[in-house]
Amino acid sequence: MVTVAPPRAELRAPARTPEAVALRPLRHLGPNWYATVMGTAIVASAGAAVPLDFPGFAAARTGVWALSAALLAAVLTARTAHWVLHRDQARAHLLDPAVAPFYGCLSMALLAVGIGTLTVGRGALGEQVALSAAVVLFVAGTVIALVAAVGVPCLMMVRHQVSPGSASPVWLLPVVAPMVSAAFGPLLIPFLPTTGQWRGTLLLASYALFGISLLATLLILPVVFARLVHHGPLPLALSPSLFLVLGPLGQSTTAVNKLADVAPVAIEAPYASAFSAFAVVYGVPVMGFALLWLALAGAMVLRAARLGMRFTMTWWAFTFPVGTCVTGAATLAHHTGLAVYEWLSLALYAFLVTAWAVAGSLTLRGLLRGELLAAPR
Repeated sequence: MVTVAPPRAELRAPARTPEAVALRPLRHLGPNWYATVMGTAIVASAGAAVPLDFPGFAAARTGVWALSAALLAAVLTARTAHWVLHRDQARAHLLDPAVAPFYGCLSMALLAVGIGTLTVGRGALGEQVALSAAVVLFVAGTVIALVAAVGVPCLMMVRHQVSPGSASPVWLLPVVAPMVSAAFGPLLIPFLPTTGQWRGTLLLASYALFGISLLATLLILPVVFARLVHHGPLPLALSPSLFLVLGPLGQSTTAVNKLADVAPVAIEAPYASAFSAFAVVYGVPVMGFALLWLALAGAMVLRAARLGMRFTMTWWAFTFPVGTCVTGAATLAHHTGLAVYEWLSLALYAFLVTAWAVAGSLTLRGLLRGELLAAPR
């Protein structure tokens, strides 16, 4: 009688415990899942910025902010488990030029929830608790933003195999994260001591973060546009990522206007007045370009939809970038006094809420069916 020995791999294979089987779906949980946190948090904070008030709206904003905080805790836990249990896959993500840029989303998720904590969650938590949580999220998010803004481009230069014509709006994710910090900084300045240089230091540090992100965006955006012109539209599943370009545009407009609001209490009068003028001189044309890109990206997404585009996690690109344009338009309305920006912020907010509801429901359905955590084909 001949006995066939099992393969050596089977001899070495450890017994699969129920816990290991339960955590296997985490193997393909990428950093792009932080987009669900960003997209949810911006619905709450943008809702606090628009000129909209009706019974129950404040409670709804607070509920959405609480949901974003819960999502942040859940995704952080799951991603930590991913690194512990599937370290090989996590390293593979870092070496994949299509996945590595999403590490910028970790920073923006922390910062987006932190902004919501100060603008929406303060009533629920109390001012001192909300401030403490916001400071922790700001510091952690800013440090990670700077690491991502340097680290991911370095990986692209020295480790990634980037083929010609592969440029994508996803490349913006690591470098736009410091811009979210720049918009967060002015919210903390009024809580700093009036004596000493604390307020002026944070003000100018926020402008430095603004410059880091803006100049990096100006390097990447022409490459992305050249790819579209010379190599045609993006693949159907990636078409929603065109909306990511709105992120640095809307967030930079928000940042300069928020910084101008607090400049008088942080720096000398001549510079404070200059910053106020710069907010409008910069914000108006950039918001105009954002509307142009919104029309272009919308046309490309409609084309993709006609060709059979199906739901993927890239649909979350319809949320956070549009939300930054909501806050950008709202801050311009405050500085210019023009009602047209108020109406623009309301129209964009309606789009944001609709996109969030659609992306959220389809994500939940994909999770329940096990489709979104399956191995990529």
